Amino acid sequence: MATVESWTGDIMAIGPIYPFAGIEGLLVIIGVAFWIIWHIWQWRMEAHNYQDDLRVLQHNDNLAKALRGEKVLRPM
Repeated sequence: MATVESWTGDIMAIGPIYPFAGIEGLLVIIGVAFWIIWHIWQWRMEAHNYQDDLRVLQHNDNLAKALRGEKVLRPM
């Protein structure tokens, strides 16, 4: 990595002034892929939790208890 001694010279002769220059496109692709995978994972986890909550509320009289403000616990 080069150090800048004078700003009046040719900037192309200095070379890159930060590490890993040239891989910005790859980092963007990796970041977008991670973002999409995270959203899919989050969606599946929330769907699973929703289905679990739905099963608990459909069991016995749990929905009516929850609507009355009582605490509904999951069976252990």
